[in-house]
Amino acid sequence: MSSAAGPVSSPAAPDALQWSVEACTIGRAMEILGEKWTIVVLREVFAGIRRFDDMRVRTHIPRQVLTNRLATLVDHGVLHRVPYQEPGARARSEYRLTDKGFDLYPVLIALAEWGDRHLADPAGPPLVFAHRDCGAPVHAVVTCDDGHAVGELREVLPKPGPGARRR
Repeated sequence: MSSAAGPVSSPAAPDALQWSVEACTIGRAMEILGEKWTIVVLREVFAGIRRFDDMRVRTHIPRQVLTNRLATLVDHGVLHRVPYQEPGARARSEYRLTDKGFDLYPVLIALAEWGDRHLADPAGPPLVFAHRDCGAPVHAVVTCDDGHAVGELREVLPKPGPGARRR
């Protein structure tokens, strides 16, 4: 229920209802990343698959969809094009991660861990992430700015940040 002055909430309503989500950075990120094939494209680039035709063969993404996803990631500075040319062929582009793109690695690892935990085949996940130096498995870990590892995720409290605005 709402009034002309704004939303009316019961005394038991969550405090989050008092804050606007119009400038939410999660929503903004999902405008770029929130389509299935976009994450699949990123998985491929992180795995070293950088060429359009190689991505098509490996993923079966429809040609126009792949073209659109790559263009979106380039337009938003997640990937950049690097020209290459095979002997006797026309010039083409490879797609490489930018620093902004590399910042998505923890997101990809966390998404893979969730999928591994809840959706993997009985044989296990088809892709694992390992530390290049020692080969040990890599995991996404939640920590606070004081360096504490947050073991129980129910200990995390979403609260208004410096850019929050009241509704």
